Amino acid sequence: MSRIKNVEKRIWDVEGFAVRILWPDGRDVRGDKAGMPMYPYDRAAKNSTNVAAWREQRFHRAFPGFDVEVLDADGLPVHGNTLLSSVRDSYLED
Repeated sequence: MSRIKNVEKRIWDVEGFAVRILWPDGRDVRGDKAGMPMYPYDRAAKNSTNVAAWREQRFHRAFPGFDVEVLDADGLPVHGNTLLSSVRDSYLED
């Protein structure tokens, strides 16, 4: 089992964007919390996938009982209709 910060890092490595893992009530889960399975995907989701679909199809299937915010390069949560390509591109604009 992994720590939250390691899961968030794995999602960054695979998907190319940062996330913040949350409790169902919206509170941030501490990065040193252990007992999480590792993010099971090895390939990034398609750029044409939106954030809401990624959340449902990947994150919630792997981590039921938790929620997630997808963050842009400024560390701000993005809207569910935002395409993953736009989120990833925000990191290239620096």
